[in-house]
Amino acid sequence: MEAISTENSEAPAAISVRETVIFPDEALVFLKYPPSASLFTKDDINCIYLPPNSSQPQLQVSPAAVDFDKENHQIVRCQLPPRGTILSLAVKHNGNLAAGPMYRWDSLAYEAVIDNRDNTTLVFVKGLNLRSGRAGDPSKFKCIYGLDLTNPRFVLWGDAVSAAQEIVRCRTPLSILNGSQRFDSFKVSVRVVGRQTVNSIARLKHQWSPKQLLEVGGSKQHKMCVCTMLRNQARFLQEWIVYHGLVGVERWFIYDNNSDDDIEGVVEALVGGNYNVSRHLWPWIKTQEAGFAHCAMRARDSCEWVGFIDVDEFFHLPRGRQSLYEVVEKESSEVGEIRVPCHSFGPSGLKKVPEKGVMTGYTCRMSAPERHKSIIRPEGLNSSLMNLVHHFHLKSGLKHVDMKSSALVINHYKYQVWEVFKEKFHRRVATYVSDWQQERNVGSKDRAPGLGTKPVEPADWSRRFCEVNDTGLRDRVLETFTDPQTGYLPWEDQPQSQRRRSLT
Repeated sequence: MEAISTENSEAPAAISVRETVIFPDEALVFLKYPPSASLFTKDDINCIYLPPNSSQPQLQVSPAAVDFDKENHQIVRCQLPPRGTILSLAVKHNGNLAAGPMYRWDSLAYEAVIDNRDNTTLVFVKGLNLRSGRAGDPSKFKCIYGLDLTNPRFVLWGDAVSAAQEIVRCRTPLSILNGSQRFDSFKVSVRVVGRQTVNSIARLKHQWSPKQLLEVGGSKQHKMCVCTMLRNQARFLQEWIVYHGLVGVERWFIYDNNSDDDIEGVVEALVGGNYNVSRHLWPWIKTQEAGFAHCAMRARDSCEWVGFIDVDEFFHLPRGRQSLYEVVEKESSEVGEIRVPCHSFGPSGLKKVPEKGVMTGYTCRMSAPERHKSIIRPEGLNSSLMNLVHHFHLKSGLKHVDMKSSALVINHYKYQVWEVFKEKFHRRVATYVSDWQQERNVGSKDRAPGLGTKPVEPADWSRRFCEVNDTGLRDRVLETFTDPQTGYLPWEDQPQSQRRRSLT
């Protein structure tokens, strides 16, 4: 879908609308601006909705959010445009920005990265409809590169070497690798043989800067890293990161799937506390497999092992080992993936969020493990990066092992108090699970058994999913990490008086 640009002589020349992506429940406006320009705040702009061939807005409203990260992304989140209107932005006291092209989210090339190991290009694409867990025929795909993909005279082509799920890997043209143009000047897309080129907002990036590729003493910078994708989990993030830091995680990759809570402030505070946490905007819905593949590539050159878990999942070392690395380092070089069983905990009789955190509050779970999550050697992944969220496809010759729950287990606080759980399935990040209020995939394990599709609290919710009383992690946390002077755990917000007392 193409947009009709509006003209306004007062529009600032430095910042422009690059493109707009239409999601099921909102529209995301991506901005282009020079490095020296000041970023917009939510108070600087309005979302405007213009009739075709008109510069007079039919509707003007404040954006739902304005977001940015250190990769110079800035995204404005607006309500969906009414039928027949064009979405753009108005800068307060400085005129309207010209509208950019508008695309649907479900047929779009949205990310493109050059793999620094072999200089191939990974293109992340919605709309290919490749089967989950199955490799596609790469001969049916080609990557297309150019400053303007609509002009066939000025584009370059690369043959695909693999295609799986939402990722096509292609040979990068030498003229791009050796050229003087900046990588991010080129847009990249995919063409399926016999079909049109998929619309694209993906601009080519190199995987990492030289500084990030440095290794220390011949080994990688970090022994143990964690990757997660989340939405509106800021209030739980501090407990999750601080605890895992205490058991040996050194680096955290946070893929933020359109949060509108104060996650930026929480991450900044953690970074200020010397936690190596980075937040990456990942606005693409139903793309958890793709996001985890992207994170595995990001972590490959700096992390020996990477765990892929959610913010409501906590590694537990029942035998009392101090570090996760003590467990994983015992595996042979033939092991590319460790599969850790997950126990799903219920509300445990609670009706309010536990004050001291989820690990000490929820102590009753289902008896049998529900599924597993994986810790991987990122360089051991198959080149297609295929995964099913819970496990990955490995290179030939590598194998996975199933961890015994007596050595390492994940406590999954899946069914928390109702006020937390009811928000959990809003526009799920997983690829193959629909919104919980839709009559689709009703039997999925990502749904609460017996709840169906109605967001109404059952009368017995607080007593559900309780078959085994399990206080192992709670007891270890309270015994090992409680401050003997204040009685607080490291992730609890302490009153100023207590903080001063603990420091003296």
